[in-house]
Amino acid sequence: MQNYLKIILLVLTTLVFSCSSNKEKISILDEENLELQMIDAYKEGYKELEKGDILYAAKKFNEAELLFPQSEWAPRSVLLSAYAYYSQNYYDEALSELDRYFKKYPKHKNADYAHFLYAMCYYENIVDEKKDLEPLLVSKTKFEFIVINYPNTDFAQDAQYKINLIKDIMASKEMYLGKYYLKKKKWVAAINRFKNVVDKYETTIYVEEALHRLVETNYRIGLVDESSKYASVLGYNYQSSQWYEQSYKIFNREYETSFEIKKNKESVFKKFKKLFK
Repeated sequence: MQNYLKIILLVLTTLVFSCSSNKEKISILDEENLELQMIDAYKEGYKELEKGDILYAAKKFNEAELLFPQSEWAPRSVLLSAYAYYSQNYYDEALSELDRYFKKYPKHKNADYAHFLYAMCYYENIVDEKKDLEPLLVSKTKFEFIVINYPNTDFAQDAQYKINLIKDIMASKEMYLGKYYLKKKKWVAAINRFKNVVDKYETTIYVEEALHRLVETNYRIGLVDESSKYASVLGYNYQSSQWYEQSYKIFNREYETSFEIKKNKESVFKKFKKLFK
């Protein structure tokens, strides 16, 4: 009887391990099949992206990710879906894809590209100094994040360049508002806007005019010492500037400008002769 029970136990054990082995083989085959399907969907999406059918391309990339989300192709699919939308100005859809990417694949190796693309979605919405500030501020923050966290990448160099452009636009906005307040004779509000340019955007092309406007506005409301202070700063740093000249006129009413254009015909002739030697 005992021998009979041992035989039954042995048979059952063999069956269990046999079933387990078969399930593992089936599981491996299913996984391989899913990965092949995913790669096919990915390739099809890429092909459609190159052809310009971005909506269908994005659909195929999403399909690829859903087929095999644990594959290394999945996060790439999300990024390409985001890029597909971005390439045709569907910025909200691109941002939605990128938000999902950050949530599901926070440590993926292409995170630098994802952050750059996120910043670009807002950057592309920048119109001019008269419009909404949100695209300016969000893109600036994102580009700064890239410079700090991915300093040795090509994205960091491009991000820094765009930060400088954004600062120019933001300074331009401050100047626009400052001049608007000047027209309305709201002197304090105007002065604060021009100060923002001098304090926050001193490397932009607008700092010279901002200093002149501070000279002009302070002088107009009787703050001569304050006006002189800004005139000194302008003169020390930008003495050859047209804005320094305008400020100089405020304190020297009899000052006149004369420009003399010197025409050196001999020099021109020498350059001309070189063409025929």
